[in-house]
Amino acid sequence: MATATTGQLETTALEGQVRGMLISPDDPAYEEARKVYNAMVDKRPALIVRAVDVADVIAVVNFARETGAPLAVRGGTHNVAGFGVVDEGVVLDLSPMKGIRVDLSEKLVTVEGGCTWGDVDHATHAFGLATPAGVISTTGMGLALGGGIGYLARQYGLVVDNLVSADLVLADGSFVTANEQENGDLFWAIRGGGGNFGVVTSLTLRLHPVDTVIWGPMLWPLERAAEVMRAYDGWMKDAPDHLYGFFAFVTVPPGPPFPEEFHLQKMGGVVWACTDTQEVADELLQPARALGPAVDLVGPVPFPAAQSAFDALYPPGHQQYWRADFVDELSDEAIKTHVEYASKLPTPQASMHLYPIDGAVHRVGSGDTAFAYRNSRWAEVILAVDPDPALADQLKPWVVDYWEATHPYSAGGAYVNFMMDEGQDRVQASYGDNYPRLAEIKRKYDPDNLFQINQNIKPAD
Repeated sequence: MATATTGQLETTALEGQVRGMLISPDDPAYEEARKVYNAMVDKRPALIVRAVDVADVIAVVNFARETGAPLAVRGGTHNVAGFGVVDEGVVLDLSPMKGIRVDLSEKLVTVEGGCTWGDVDHATHAFGLATPAGVISTTGMGLALGGGIGYLARQYGLVVDNLVSADLVLADGSFVTANEQENGDLFWAIRGGGGNFGVVTSLTLRLHPVDTVIWGPMLWPLERAAEVMRAYDGWMKDAPDHLYGFFAFVTVPPGPPFPEEFHLQKMGGVVWACTDTQEVADELLQPARALGPAVDLVGPVPFPAAQSAFDALYPPGHQQYWRADFVDELSDEAIKTHVEYASKLPTPQASMHLYPIDGAVHRVGSGDTAFAYRNSRWAEVILAVDPDPALADQLKPWVVDYWEATHPYSAGGAYVNFMMDEGQDRVQASYGDNYPRLAEIKRKYDPDNLFQINQNIKPAD
C-alpha cells in the first residue's frame, strides 16, 4: 500500500497502473498543470494525474483513499472557488478524456468528463442539435453537476433536467451507472449535488433542435438602468419559453462590435437569445427596442458562436471573486441598490448578472432533483475580475459589500456553481429542504467524505 509523507506522496503504487501522465512538483509541466481558471487560487498539489480513461480514474481514487491524501477532481478548471486543485494532495485531471458520441436516432449525446461545452457544441451543431449548457464555452462538464444554467434553460430546462444517465467511479473504486432505472438515489443526488458522490466519467444528455439563434446584447446608459431593470422584470414574466435574456451591468469593451462612443462606459442591459425565427424574435423584442437602447447588437448567429462570445472577455488566468444568490422578485429597493453598486464597478470586467430560471425549470418539482430552488426566477452572480494580481485585494470588498446589500432581497441560497468557498451554512442554504436527503445519500456512497474538495455535503451522522 502506498503511504503519504509530509509534503510529498510516494507514488510507486500508481506507476504501471495509470496510462495518463503523472506530474509531480519537480516535473517541468507542473507549474502550468497546477493552474486553474481563477488565478487568485494558488495551490500546490503533491501530484497531478491526467487520466486518459476510467481505469486511470479508478486507480487514482483508490490511491487517494488508501493514502489518505486529499483528492481534487478537475474537469474544465472553471470552478471559481478553485476546487479543481488542492494543496499537498492529488489532483485527478480529467481533461484528456474528450470522447463524445452523438446518437441521432435517440437524440442523445454521451460526453466524457474532460470535455468542455465548446467541445459538445462543436459535435452536436453539425447535426443542428444542442443540449443546454452555460454561457462560456470553455467551461467543463462540472457545470452540469451543480444544475447547469444557460441560454436554453427557459425552453429546455437546466442541464440536469436533460441528464439521462451518468457513469461514475465511487469512493470505494467501483464503477456504476446512475439513471432512472439504476442507482436512482445517486441519479437524484448528482442532478445538482455537485461532485460530492463520485467522479463522473461520462454524461448522457438529451439533444434538441437548436441551430441558429437570434442573440446579442442591448445596452442602455446607467442612468436608465433602474427603468430598464423594472421593464426587464415584466418582459421576462410574460416571455414565451423560447426567449431568454439575462440582465447585466457591464463596462463596454473598448473594441468592435461596440460603437466607439460607448467604449469603457458603465451600462446596464440584456443579453438576449431566441431560438425562433428572426421575425418572431423581432416581435418579442419590440418592447425592449421601444425603450431605445443605445446599443443593439441582436442578430442571427450559430448557437456555438453565442456560447463562445464571452470566452475572450473572461479568459483563464485572471483574478476573480464571486458571490451569488437566488432571487424571487425584483423590488424597487433591490433595484435601487443594484444600480448604486453598478455605478462603482471596480474593474472593466466586473459585473452583475441575473440569469432567468423560470419556464421549463419551474415545471420540475423542487424535490425531483437535488437542485432545490425551482420556484426562484433568477440566479444572481456578482463578480469582480481583473488580469492584474496587484488589484486582487480590491476585488473582494466591492463584491462582498454589494452582496451584503442585496442579499436581504434574495431567496436565501445560491447556485453552487457561482459560489466561492463560503462554509457549510451557505451550502446547506443552497440545497434547502433537499440537504438532509443529500447527506443520507452521501453517507451511503461516500461515508468517509473522500470527495470533499467541493461545495461539500457532509455525510449524515
